[in-house]
Amino acid sequence: MQPIIASLLDTDLYKFTMQQVVLHRFSSAEVEYRFKCRTPGIDLRPHVGEIRHQIDAFCTLRVSREELGYLAGMRFFQPDYLDFLANFQPDPAHVRVEKSGDCAGEIEIVVRGPWLNTIPFEVPILAIVNEIYFRHAAPAADFSAGLRRLSAKLALIGADPNVALDFRFGDFGTRRRYSRDWQEQVVGHIASTRPQNFSGSSNLMLARKFGLPALGTMAHEYLQAMQALGPSLKEFQRFAFDVWLQEYRGELGIALSDVIGFEAFLNDFDLSFSQHYDGMRHDSDDPFAWGEKALRHYQRLGIDPRTKTLLFSDSLTMPLAIDLHRRFRGRAATAFGIGTNLTNDLGCQPINIVMKMTECNGQPVAKLSDAPGKTICRDAAYLAHLRKTFGICAVSDASAA
Repeated sequence: MQPIIASLLDTDLYKFTMQQVVLHRFSSAEVEYRFKCRTPGIDLRPHVGEIRHQIDAFCTLRVSREELGYLAGMRFFQPDYLDFLANFQPDPAHVRVEKSGDCAGEIEIVVRGPWLNTIPFEVPILAIVNEIYFRHAAPAADFSAGLRRLSAKLALIGADPNVALDFRFGDFGTRRRYSRDWQEQVVGHIASTRPQNFSGSSNLMLARKFGLPALGTMAHEYLQAMQALGPSLKEFQRFAFDVWLQEYRGELGIALSDVIGFEAFLNDFDLSFSQHYDGMRHDSDDPFAWGEKALRHYQRLGIDPRTKTLLFSDSLTMPLAIDLHRRFRGRAATAFGIGTNLTNDLGCQPINIVMKMTECNGQPVAKLSDAPGKTICRDAAYLAHLRKTFGICAVSDASAA
């Protein structure tokens, strides 16, 4: 059986940028990640053995000399981190995959161990689960029809001269792609047909293959871990943003805004952070309302929003991204990371799967989302404490567990 993941670079850039921070600052941290399928009625139990086999194959990989040379060309990666990568290999002992005893159809995938060594697992595991599921659920997907749909989406950009002039979007679709081969076709097609509008890919392997910028900064797990690693819970976001600034000195300057809700983010994203960071990323709730709040935040601090970037990345389609661009064009710089709608639009229903950090150093951590259904926490008492600390009202959320 051919491996689904054939390179450690077949993942998102932010896995490497976060791992460098962990190497330099938090190398002794111990963490846990857990898998969840948010789509009801999906039975992954028949695929447990195949998933385990593919994870074991992933754990045989090393970063090649040529891949290290590619990473060394990115000025934000430091020599000691590249030395670490040269000797790094994922350890399958950190991963447990089995059928769940709790709910019909569910499986458990748990990753536990040093954060430094376990951080690479999330995106490849999600890509593996997705590809195995669709091999069985939709083995005869029509790629030619998929390319026609993709071309129609790209044609929407060219239909409006104002949009075509400065609309920029990137591929954020690795974790929920139909398959590795299909994502490669999609990225290659966009790169050849709309290069003026294509900002790149979050996937390092594909960015390297097609000579594109690699996209990404930080993910939810980075801020979640700081709930346990920071000086206090109340200060965890400020601590996380400050550490990132110290590590990257102005590089990779897009801050993630929805780990405990946007209002709590804005309260912590003070004048200094707002000046030093290039912008912020949306990943929950109404993107239009979020953008308006972001503009008011910058204006209130005396910062011209046109000097900042609003990056949208939550469940985007091409029409929605274009509508957002029209709303905020000329008021701020905009950028768009489109995932599933690019890499899993082949006529079959995508599945919504995630793998989130649930513990750090034995302490519960949480993602407290503005969007019902996206909160992640396994400890109700801790979630209540987090809400109380930041004055956040409780909402009904089926994903909190």
